[in-house]
Amino acid sequence: MFEFVRSLWDVDSLSPHGICLLWRPELIWTHVVSDTLIALAYFSIPGALATFVSRRPDIVFGWMFWSFAVFITACGATHLFAIWTLWVPDYGAEALVKAVTALASVATAIALWKLLPQALALPSPTQLRRANEELKARIAERDRALAALELATAEQRRTEALLRQSQKMEAIGQLTGGVAHDFNNLLNVVLANLERVERRLDPASPLLGPVRDAMTGAERAAAVTHKLLAFARKQPLSPVSSDVNGLIGAFAELLRGTIGPQIRLETDLAPDLPRVELDPNQFENAILNLAVNARDAMPKGGVLTLATRALRPEEGLGLAGGPAEAGLVVEVRDTGAGMPPEVAARAFEPFFTTKPLGQGTGLGLSQVFGFAQQSGGTAAIVIGPQGGTIVRLLFPAPAPRTAPAPAASTAEPPALPGLSLAGA
Repeated sequence: MFEFVRSLWDVDSLSPHGICLLWRPELIWTHVVSDTLIALAYFSIPGALATFVSRRPDIVFGWMFWSFAVFITACGATHLFAIWTLWVPDYGAEALVKAVTALASVATAIALWKLLPQALALPSPTQLRRANEELKARIAERDRALAALELATAEQRRTEALLRQSQKMEAIGQLTGGVAHDFNNLLNVVLANLERVERRLDPASPLLGPVRDAMTGAERAAAVTHKLLAFARKQPLSPVSSDVNGLIGAFAELLRGTIGPQIRLETDLAPDLPRVELDPNQFENAILNLAVNARDAMPKGGVLTLATRALRPEEGLGLAGGPAEAGLVVEVRDTGAGMPPEVAARAFEPFFTTKPLGQGTGLGLSQVFGFAQQSGGTAAIVIGPQGGTIVRLLFPAPAPRTAPAPAASTAEPPALPGLSLAGA
């Protein structure tokens, strides 16, 4: 083995490769330039591979790049020896370099063929793009689901807040109704006794004036209790089948004198509305209360609109008298400054008012709310999209009555002439 290796370095009997080319300069330098360029290219490729692998430690099969770097470096060395052997016959060293190159190439080829199934299993750019698009679609779907969940959560919170407000209003109504009922009975006793004293006093008596003042105060207190009873849905009503459009049309002229000339009154009455069961006098009082509130919200003038329309299906689910399929909605709209949400949430509470002390009792809207609830409907406040306030009164239409089925006849058949049933 040692002799074999030593013989590879014995160059005395060998001739340089240039002799085969007859030392022709054009052939010599063509080989030199070509092999030099190939060697430089081969040596630069491993540098590029080494830089790539070192900067991308996450690359898959990085060791394969190093194998290619060794193989290509050995190939570059063979081309350098091809230049060297043109003048120096070191064919043994060239043979060793080629042997190393052969080993590196065979090892790289074997490793590459073993790696080929795994490399083919890697996703292609098209597959990665499709997977990326599918991932984006799933992310967009998740975002839509999260947005829908947020909306549902917000709607649930709003519903819970409305439920708590409704329960609070119901509790306030029960308390208010009980107190107002008892207080009204006491006022009736006071008024009855004051009337009795008034009848017994001499017209010239100095006590007649104070008694009448006391009666006036008691009557005003009775009016307040009636408003509280209206909020508590305990006021006596006389509901009749009413044409709401007709009531508003007849009442509009009175409203024009009440709201003043600086406010323009408009009506937007939908045709073919069903008749509803309500007390016309209390309905007019409710509209008057709403018109006065609208007037106070427009001190510099504006537009007050009385509108009617058919009840929508979703609106018919939350009525005080139970769900209704048909009915109507009365809207009182103004173009004032509007109502903040926190004020709108408490506007129907009794004694709640934003007016200065002495300019309002806070019972107007609560009376309207109680009247609507006692009529089987409800009331709601909506903040207008362009400012202003919209108060809606919702009333159900009575269900159509079915004609009773004719009763079966149980009368006895008439007796034939000349026959007596008693003597049969």
